[in-house]
Amino acid sequence: ETQVPSFRVPSTTMFLGSCQGKSTKAAVTSSGSLRLVPRSKLYVSEPHPRMFGNARNPGSGSPEAQIWTDENWLKSRFHFSFAEYSSGPKQYGVLRVMNDDLVQAARGFGEHPHRDMEIITFVVDGGLTHQDSMGNSETLGRGSIQFMTAGTGVEHSEANKDKSSHLRFIQSWVLPRQRGLKPNYGSMVGDEAAAEARRDQWAHLVGDVEDRAGRAPVKINQDCNVFVVELSPGRASPPLDVRAGRQAYLLCVEGGAEAASVGQVLQRHDGAEVKGPLSLQLTASAEGALVLVFEMALTGDGRRDL
Repeated sequence: ETQVPSFRVPSTTMFLGSCQGKSTKAAVTSSGSLRLVPRSKLYVSEPHPRMFGNARNPGSGSPEAQIWTDENWLKSRFHFSFAEYSSGPKQYGVLRVMNDDLVQAARGFGEHPHRDMEIITFVVDGGLTHQDSMGNSETLGRGSIQFMTAGTGVEHSEANKDKSSHLRFIQSWVLPRQRGLKPNYGSMVGDEAAAEARRDQWAHLVGDVEDRAGRAPVKINQDCNVFVVELSPGRASPPLDVRAGRQAYLLCVEGGAEAASVGQVLQRHDGAEVKGPLSLQLTASAEGALVLVFEMALTGDGRRDL
């Protein structure tokens, strides 16, 4: 079995913390801190189907309703202010949006515009079909990354073309280091190699385009790194360090994990704010765990309701 060393990022690395929603106190070490964001603090949005050009939701007892996993075509969990949610935190460092979207069968987001944003989408379940005004079109499955520099302006659509199963993805918007960039699109396919890269170890998915030595498959126009780990039941991750002058935001996508060094437990949909320097190690629950981490330069912002 290959031994995985502690993972470090240029001028920072990762962390992990957790939460069951029972306590929102920050776990503080002599130098850094971890503040839990329980799923109960997230805003849940269930917009009307007409907002994105969808057919009405199926009636109770209909064949279509029998295969749906939720009553509405879309359920989104917003970590930051977005759409009708205006009273939440505006951002965390350069992370402006993190939406956890559950889209039912044969539904999706019709064509809509974006500009001056780095958009990163991680597919959790199902197949995400993307089309845009630059002529790109593809369908991506679990573990894939779809990314886009909206720049001077682009229009795109995102859909679940499968008629028998739902689609879940995490879409995050990162503020670019400058406005007016040339629009760009790209992807990383979540194949078996990608699954192996994140199995019980940290995989570096996204890095800064200006980091010439970086090996992340996805490059964006900001000093921001994205990591993912998929832990087997009971398995511990390699240590992750958020260094001085850096911070991170994490999301427990699936399962649960314990950050023993700070005595906290992270469960599905929980988030956490981390200020460096802080080093943590996660141990997965009996379900295993899938965790995403966004690492960036330190700022003074954070939620005020924890």
